[in-house]
Amino acid sequence: MRWLRRDHSVARQIFLLQLLLVVLLVAAALGFAAYDARQDARTQATSRAVAVAEAVADSPAVRSALRDPDPTRVLQPYAEDVRLDTGTDFIVVMELDRTRFTHPDVSQIGKPFVGDLGGAPDGEIFTQEYTGTLGPSVRAVVPVTDDGAVVALVSSGITLEHIQQDVLREILRLGLVGSAVLALGAVGALLMSRRLRRQTHGLEAGEITRMYEYYDAVLHAVREGLLLLDTSDRVQLVNDEARRLLALPDDVIGRSVHSLGLPPALSRAAVGERAAADDIYVTDEHVLVVSSSPAVWEGHTVGSVVTLRDRTELQDVTGELDLVRGLTDSLRAQNHEAANRLHAVVSLIEMGQPDEALDFATEELQVAQLLADRLTASVQEPVLAALLLGKTADAAERGIALEISGEVSGSSLPLAARELLTVVGNLVDNALEAVSGADSRRVRVLLEGGPGQLTVVVEDSGPGIAPGDAEKVLERGWSTKATSGRGVGLALVAQTVRRHGGDIAVSGSDLGGACFRVSIGGTA
Repeated sequence: MRWLRRDHSVARQIFLLQLLLVVLLVAAALGFAAYDARQDARTQATSRAVAVAEAVADSPAVRSALRDPDPTRVLQPYAEDVRLDTGTDFIVVMELDRTRFTHPDVSQIGKPFVGDLGGAPDGEIFTQEYTGTLGPSVRAVVPVTDDGAVVALVSSGITLEHIQQDVLREILRLGLVGSAVLALGAVGALLMSRRLRRQTHGLEAGEITRMYEYYDAVLHAVREGLLLLDTSDRVQLVNDEARRLLALPDDVIGRSVHSLGLPPALSRAAVGERAAADDIYVTDEHVLVVSSSPAVWEGHTVGSVVTLRDRTELQDVTGELDLVRGLTDSLRAQNHEAANRLHAVVSLIEMGQPDEALDFATEELQVAQLLADRLTASVQEPVLAALLLGKTADAAERGIALEISGEVSGSSLPLAARELLTVVGNLVDNALEAVSGADSRRVRVLLEGGPGQLTVVVEDSGPGIAPGDAEKVLERGWSTKATSGRGVGLALVAQTVRRHGGDIAVSGSDLGGACFRVSIGGTA
């Protein structure tokens, strides 16, 4: 099959195969139709011969002519007229001894009939295919009765040559119909081939196979999540990493991205409503860096491509690094302040006022120690206490009044130390930032925690949160630009709280700003 080579495009191979199939089907149909037409022609010829012979045998004119001394004089013209009218090849009226009264060849009149009579002399109808004086023919022999007695016989027949001519005419008509069907099939196959060529871009089968194998291998080998959507926002391709990061179901292919239970903001970004690169989105389990861009082919947009990178561990490490950096800044500020105070003490001693120097140093030491003792007494979780001490120093340096109240047991808290830093640290940082530009700079923190339960309430005197944004700031996947990093902290808080089955609520504070309340386990 040199005409069907493997280097042909898929569209051409399909066209050739379809054309071959149409040709075979039409040829087979014509063959069966020709065979059926031949059988039908012989059956119809036999039926016609019987009908004509019966009509002649039942004619009163025939019975009357048989009584005449010269039956041929009347019967021959009558038989020829009937033969021409009915399209048969011969009508022979004969005596019971086979002597012909009529024949298309007048030289055969008076001679014996050639062929079998079967049961016709006994009153039966007899048919056969026989070679007579006119050649092979299909014939019928019918008795002529008068008062119940067989007085003569009538034979009518059609030659096989005429039957064959009828069959050829029928086959010619079938051939014309088959040619039309073949032409329509070829046109249909050509149109389908052209459509397939556009869809496969003229690639051959081997190229498509290699492309699928290589692309599938690369798709599942990359460590980034990859999601491809069409112009109707339906998922057309997804790799293993994207399934893991987004917890996608097995039947995701072909489904709308809006029906997958993804964070609303992430769904909007995937379909291009928020086209941006390297945005941070927070889901229930992961912190994702998401990039989306339109997929373009030959100047036409065919969908969008979404890439996902897991930043969960990096975000945790970054949070701890921010905490350490904040503590370092606080210690640096305290060191600077301690140096100033030490200079003041030394100056007082040099000025000969040792008592004032001792009182000043003791007072500052008592204040710092009192704050540390109060925090460590009320907050028995060392990491959380260290965080709050650092935030207190940071707030003091920025001129913000930070009030901390409540008690936290150090045992059996529902959150691990890292998660405590995420929840409390982000809420306090958000409050400190909210009041940084306000006239009244106050932040109030209430902590209540014990075995299996934790309550954190953070209030501020900032501008607050608009009613329409209260739900948005805690929406799964709410985020802003990764370069600014704002908004991610609150989403991380919501992620942590939901993961432990807790609740987080946003409301107004009596300080004038926003109030965030986190409850995990029992309520204090």
